[in-house]
Amino acid sequence: MLNETGAFLHHPLMLKGLEEEIYTGLVNGQIVGMRQRIDKALPGFNDEPDLRNPEYFVPPFSRYDEIATNLLDMRSKLRGWLKSQGKYTLVPGASLSLGESSVFLISDDSNKYYQFIRDTYGTRVVTTSTHINIGLDDSKDLFRAARLLRAEACLFLAITAASPFLDGALTGYHSTRWAIFPDTPDLVPLFESKEEYEVFVQNALSTGNMYNNRHLWVSVRPNGPDVPKHLNRVELRICDSIYDPRIILGITALAEARIQSMLADPSLDPLVESKLPFSTRSNDLLEIIMNNEEAVAKYSLDATVRHWRDGRELPIRKWLQEYLYDAHIMATSLGIDHYLQPLWDVLKQGNTAMQWTEQYNRGSSIEMILKQSILAMEEAEKSYAQPVPLRKY
Repeated sequence: MLNETGAFLHHPLMLKGLEEEIYTGLVNGQIVGMRQRIDKALPGFNDEPDLRNPEYFVPPFSRYDEIATNLLDMRSKLRGWLKSQGKYTLVPGASLSLGESSVFLISDDSNKYYQFIRDTYGTRVVTTSTHINIGLDDSKDLFRAARLLRAEACLFLAITAASPFLDGALTGYHSTRWAIFPDTPDLVPLFESKEEYEVFVQNALSTGNMYNNRHLWVSVRPNGPDVPKHLNRVELRICDSIYDPRIILGITALAEARIQSMLADPSLDPLVESKLPFSTRSNDLLEIIMNNEEAVAKYSLDATVRHWRDGRELPIRKWLQEYLYDAHIMATSLGIDHYLQPLWDVLKQGNTAMQWTEQYNRGSSIEMILKQSILAMEEAEKSYAQPVPLRKY
């Protein structure tokens, strides 16, 4: 939406927070469960069911440089402590690349919820990811944003896929994490309102389809301090663990630009803009969304998907190019367009999974690929402070 001067009408930059799950392990890429030792030595880490993927939260900021500073500070503290314990470090990737997926290392065997996760899902949940939270206080805006991002979540996975290996072998998936991670409950609707969401959660809890109010595992979900009653953000959960801070900020800027476009144009909503038959629209949209996520988990940037507007098939690269061009217009009005530039590089060079697969097919061992990526992760963090050259696309 434009005003008479041609400028976008938009809200100020939103509050954005990050949740990062990350593997700890040896410098050869072997994952080692150290969660209990980390908890005793370092504050600010959340407990997780398995010892191998500690999680920390970067609190909400509106400024992107503050997000990066706090993210890198958490990583630096954790990596520094790991090095003080021996030949340990942070290990990139979103699946147990070298193993052992046959063993669940429960972090608290007295915790009933952790027992349930272990017994129900096993190591399908022992993956890592980067969750991006964007603040929205208005309930209607929050659920419109959740619908829009969920309909387009496959685009974010295509950029960030980083888990082509499991147990020392190539799996055939670019995001093994998303291919094996259990959607819970099995069928989560595109919620039309907060009231519908609350009823769904309460029913799922009463029937046992959800263990607790946090047990809603889907690509995008409403979130807040007291789910499902008090919600204040939308959470993008589909991204594999992202080791390069520039890509993290790029994905965050892309999501924010898309939400800002939605706020400027209320019709930008799958339940409004979709041309699918109205009587079956939600079911058709859900089928498209789920099939797109499956296709992208397997092929990432080489996938063919269907657009939620009219169901037409198209290469996801083409959709992403259009998506980035559209986002660039809004991001420019917000002053965050330069954060999108690294995402164009991913389109040209391939995501982490594609690069790792290419190295593997050329003869590199998975261990060697992980060793190199551990160094690349540290280098990406060190070089972040260098200014990104401005380019036009």
